[in-house]
Amino acid sequence: MNPAAPTPVAPPDLSPLTLILHADPIVQGVIALLLLASVACWAIILEKAVTFRRLAGEARRLAAGGTEAKAEGDGLVAATLRAGQAEWREGRDPAETAGEFRARLEHAMRAAIGATLRRAEPGLPLLATIGSVSPFVGLFGTVWGIMHSFAGIAAQQDTSLATVAPGIAEALFATAIGLVAAIPATIAYNRCTTKLHRIRQEAMAAASALALRLARRPAVVAGGRNAALG
Repeated sequence: MNPAAPTPVAPPDLSPLTLILHADPIVQGVIALLLLASVACWAIILEKAVTFRRLAGEARRLAAGGTEAKAEGDGLVAATLRAGQAEWREGRDPAETAGEFRARLEHAMRAAIGATLRRAEPGLPLLATIGSVSPFVGLFGTVWGIMHSFAGIAAQQDTSLATVAPGIAEALFATAIGLVAAIPATIAYNRCTTKLHRIRQEAMAAASALALRLARRPAVVAGGRNAALG
């Protein structure tokens, strides 16, 4: 063995955990914020997947069940039918045409559909915010980390790769985390808004058909008592 041979230098550890632990405190804060945003994003995605699957099924039931569906519970079907029944039991005003009566029934059911679907919207603005802001937050962490790395290089007066690589990797890791948070959030937001729009269209079309059926039924029975839907 040649005693004059240089001692081999171990390559720097660039594992994600090591990068986080050795990063500048500001970069660590940025990474922590982005990780929290990613967790919140996936929690919303899972919750919306369950919610929209249920709403899509209820919209199909509303379209298929007609006036015979049960107005029980707090779902889309029940809220829509209850609103239509309430207007139907009020009866048709003597000065009101058949078309106006049907429009009133339809308006009541559409309002109920809108109110029900609005309860599924919370969380979507946060997805949009995470999708649009996270890359810039990660970029801020990267810029800050590179500035900190250059300051360290200047202080040590060493520009070797072993000195430069860890700091640059820590800085770029913040951008990577920002993209990890932003990409699923953007995809999920677009899919959720599209799904919600389709559910609303299907439910509104069902409300129009139900209003037409209800308007054809006599709202008042003999003796002046309001009838009930069968």
